[in-house]
Amino acid sequence: MSYNKAWIVAVDMGYGHQRAAYPLKQYAYGGEIVNANRYPGIPQKDKKIWQQGQEVYEFMSRFKKVPVLGEVAWDLYDQFQEIDPFYPKRDLSKPTIQLKSTYSLIRKKRWGEHFIRRLARRPLPFLSTFFIPAYQAEEFNYPGDIYIVVCDADISRAWAPLLPSRSRIKYLAPTERVVERLKLYGVSADQIILTGFPLPHENRGAHNSVVKADLAERLVNLDPKRVYCRKYHRTIREHVGALPKRTKHPLTIMFAVGGAGAQRDLGLTIAESFYHELSDDHTRLVLVAGIHNDVSRYFREGIARLGMRKALMKGSIEIIFAAEREEYFKKFNASLRTTDILWTKPSELVFYAGLGIPIICSDPIGSQEFFNRRWVREVGAGTKQLNPRYAAEWIKDLLNEGWFAEAAMQGYLDIEQEGVEKIEKAVFG
Repeated sequence: MSYNKAWIVAVDMGYGHQRAAYPLKQYAYGGEIVNANRYPGIPQKDKKIWQQGQEVYEFMSRFKKVPVLGEVAWDLYDQFQEIDPFYPKRDLSKPTIQLKSTYSLIRKKRWGEHFIRRLARRPLPFLSTFFIPAYQAEEFNYPGDIYIVVCDADISRAWAPLLPSRSRIKYLAPTERVVERLKLYGVSADQIILTGFPLPHENRGAHNSVVKADLAERLVNLDPKRVYCRKYHRTIREHVGALPKRTKHPLTIMFAVGGAGAQRDLGLTIAESFYHELSDDHTRLVLVAGIHNDVSRYFREGIARLGMRKALMKGSIEIIFAAEREEYFKKFNASLRTTDILWTKPSELVFYAGLGIPIICSDPIGSQEFFNRRWVREVGAGTKQLNPRYAAEWIKDLLNEGWFAEAAMQGYLDIEQEGVEKIEKAVFG
């Protein structure tokens, strides 16, 4: 049956585009998300083009850590995907060199034609969490509707097609800023729908029942002196319900490594800072290695060097690793339910503040992450990291001030949680 079914298309490059696709899997025809850069029968020439782009990005992400030279090289690379200042509002429809190069590959190399012809045999709605497959679909005359699910709080010109005013691609936007940005890029207003980011159902539940239950537990940990909860108890009762007298888990901080494996050393710095708290079972640390076994091994060996193997064995430190992305997302989402603070680079995970989880943003990698960090801070649901070596000190101060509790509530109240349902309505009516 194809009722309320679509081609859910992602790319196997990092976590962002896959994470956005994962909650939409329930609508995927055949029950599977299709990866435009990794599917059975992909032509070698197409595979090579995808691989070259990914390898350059991952190399630059790691090389960025090299003193002086790495920063200079990254800044030059990032200029190709840089997001222009929003103000003053002006016509930003002129295509960039990066965009022209993308279209040149599509048209001259027939990049993606095999993929699009394959899906066109069953012309269901085409939902892509990355812009390139959508451009390929339009260029090769895909017979169904084409949608782009945007994964960041603000976007570069690369997210809009070569000739935006003539395009039939529709956008499912996570923020008002993305809506307005697309208009500056020349996309017609009637091709843009504000939906919010698709958050996983297992962390929301029917009528947000799961979010509310988890947030109630979380607020007790995030406000040990009840500074925020006493002041705003009526708001909490109205939107969340009654808080328990005590929680079922210790204060839990999750640190998530990005898809390229960058910033892994930060996880060990955090662990060392919380050495005493983790040893005394007062705090719990979750280190997210994702699907990178080398990162998982790096964490385990580093924990041993720090003399914290006992904390790992008794569960005060947990390492999340899975061989496949879908298994990783399941483990990650399950662990989020008992996570009080999420520490991550400001990727698509900033939208998870909508689950009532305050965000500590590590250093951005790429122009879009600077804008993601700005957005989550403007919402009031996130903050920049201070010196990680002293994390135990400044996190304790923010807890005692009630700031994390306030950030959790701000994210829950102000960030759209029903992105999946709004996307369903936009696509299937």
